[in-house]
Amino acid sequence: MSWLVPVLIVAAVMASRAFQTWVRAKHGYPIEDEDGRRGRRSFRGQGQELEADRKIALLASENERLTGQISRLEERIAVLERIATDPAERVAREIDGLR
Repeated sequence: MSWLVPVLIVAAVMASRAFQTWVRAKHGYPIEDEDGRRGRRSFRGQGQELEADRKIALLASENERLTGQISRLEERIAVLERIATDPAERVAREIDGLR
């Protein structure tokens, strides 16, 4: 009967590890495979993966659009700062030069 304690300890550790891996995979956290490499596994279906890929593509395109918009706004702010900090005479001369 003394062999039962180590067997129960090993079984409890294995069950705990299996449960931990299941929870991590279910929620999409990275898990390690047998070689120690990390990867992402989940129990999502093919439709959910396609939907997630589509959302990623939409967010990437929106991110590019917003980055371009921010760049244009930064340029406009730089022009406004230059106008606000330059002496009034210089701005008047530039305006007259444009007429």
